[in-house]
Parts: sequence; C-alpha cells; structure tokens
Amino acid sequence: MIKIQEQNLIKKHVKVMSMISLGIESTAHTFGVGIVDDKGRVLANESKSFFPDEGIHPREAAVHHTNHAVSVINAALDSAKIDISDVDIIAFSQGPGLSPSLKVGAVTARTLALGLKKPILGVNHCIAHIEIGRMKTKAKDPIVVYVSGGNTQIIGLSGGKYRVFGETLDIGIGNMIDKFARKVGLGNPGGPIIEKIGKKGKYIELPYSVKGMDLSFSGLLTSAVNMVEKGRKIEDVCYSLQHTSYAMVCEVAERALSHTGKKEVLLTGGVAASLMLKDMLGTMCQERKASLKAVPRDVAGDNGAMIAWQGLIEYKAGRRQKIEETEVNPKWRTDEVEIGYL
Repeated sequence: MIKIQEQNLIKKHVKVMSMISLGIESTAHTFGVGIVDDKGRVLANESKSFFPDEGIHPREAAVHHTNHAVSVINAALDSAKIDISDVDIIAFSQGPGLSPSLKVGAVTARTLALGLKKPILGVNHCIAHIEIGRMKTKAKDPIVVYVSGGNTQIIGLSGGKYRVFGETLDIGIGNMIDKFARKVGLGNPGGPIIEKIGKKGKYIELPYSVKGMDLSFSGLLTSAVNMVEKGRKIEDVCYSLQHTSYAMVCEVAERALSHTGKKEVLLTGGVAASLMLKDMLGTMCQERKASLKAVPRDVAGDNGAMIAWQGLIEYKAGRRQKIEETEVNPKWRTDEVEIGYL
C-alpha cells in the first residue's frame, strides 16, 4: 500500500507551488520512479534493476517489477519529501520495450491515477531520453546520439518529429556489450566492467559494419567472443570491441552533422556513461566545430525522472489521455511521435 504521510497543523514538508510529475519507467530491466517539478528539478529518482547472469527474461523482469513497485514508489516519495497527494500528474513509459515489463508500469500508473484522481500520460521512452538530456545540458537543436541496451539511433528534429537518420539493423550497442560480457564470463551489466578492463588493452582489428547510415553489431559480437575463445587477451578484445563499435557510431553521427548543418551533438541513453565514447565523440565534434553535450550519468540509464519530465512537458503543452488510451506499445518508434511542445 502506497503510504501517505500524516498531515500536521504545521506540515513538515511544504509543497512548492509548482506542478509536480511522478514518472514510472519499466521498459526492460529497471523499475524506476522519478519525481520532477516544472522547473526541471529532480526531486527523486529511485529504482530497482533486474540483471540476471543469463540475460533478461521478459516474464521474470515483470515479476521483479511487480515485487518492487510499491517500495520504489515509497522510496521516491521519501526522497522527494512530499506526500503522494502533492503529485499533479502521473506519467509512465508506454513504449517501446518488453511488453510484460511495460504492462507492470502501465498498471501501476493507472492505479495511482485513478486512486488519486490525477491525469495520466503515457510517453515514448526514447523521446524521454532525449528530452531529459536537452533539459540537463541546455542543448537546443542537436544531433542526438541515443545509445542504450535496446536502441542505437542517430536522431535529429525536423518537421515536428525526431527523425532517425541512422540506426542499428540488429541489436542495440548496449545489448551487444552486455551479451559479450555474459558470454565471456565477465558478468552483467557489462559496460562498466568492459571499460575498466579495456583501459589496459591494445587495438586489434574487429569487423566494422556501417551500411549507409545504419549500423550492425551482431558480427562484431560474434567475432569478439570467438577471439576470446581462441585465447586473445581479454583486455585487447574489450578495448577493441568498444573502440570499433564507438567509431561506427561516431561515423554516422558525423555524417548526420554534415547533412543537417547542426552544431550540437547530444549523447544520451545508458551507454552515454562510457568515457571512451564521450572522448571519441568529443574529438569528432571538435573537428566539425560542433559542441558535445552528454547527459549526466545519474539520468543516463533508464530512469523514472526522464519519464516524469517528459510527461510534464507534454501535459503543459496540452496533451491529454484517457485511461483507455494507455495501452502499452512495445514497438513505438521514435519517429512516430508528434513533437508538439517545441
């Protein structure tokens, strides 16, 4: 049961006179709850993540999210020092993502919205990654390098939508890195482990697959695993896996910059935490006379704050939803969303 703090004659925590949004993220491995106000202040950002050694099973992830939903909501309320009644809008990830996981977030959001008689908005997970990055970095009109477990896209705003100039044709770059780490026994999630090990490595050639403006990572993954199995030094393979995949991303991002004439690159998504990727994109941007802006690490991965912020800006721009319109959409693409707030 979601707790509501006791009301006293003098409230311990006085509500700031601004709109407050509670956002629920549940697209894949993480159940997150964020609380954000309309000034862009992140009041809370709590989460519980599910990282089994063998990879994510959608049903098991959904059970995990169901088991932790109430405790994460309560932790967010405690962190924000507000009552549940102080929340003005409930937002949730409507897609894309794993259907069982998405449904847990949607049901939780509907329960809160109906119980509190508050408005509800389902938002696009990918767009939320972009907008929390824009808000945090003050980026105005960037080429977006969106790199996460399930997604790898090079994006730019044009004609009222975020257009995808290039994307992965198979698996997301984060998924590729995590699969490599699991297959060679490094653990899960793999990104931080591989980056640490790779600092001691040297470059060896791996498959580089850029097809026009799109990318493919499955061949790179297979080759890297094979090299480890054949006895190549793990630090060399870790370094080269990162260097090769990030160089592919940088190439497509550079072409998008050249094509659009934009002068900013925004790096967002879970893989945005990689220092090597930031360095490589930074060098590219310096050569193109563009600025690189990277989302802060605390909101780089999947999190509730980005969902809360996306719901808030869309609500203030006039978007509304009825409960019957909140069915999840596991295949909701970035370029299907009408951007009515810019």
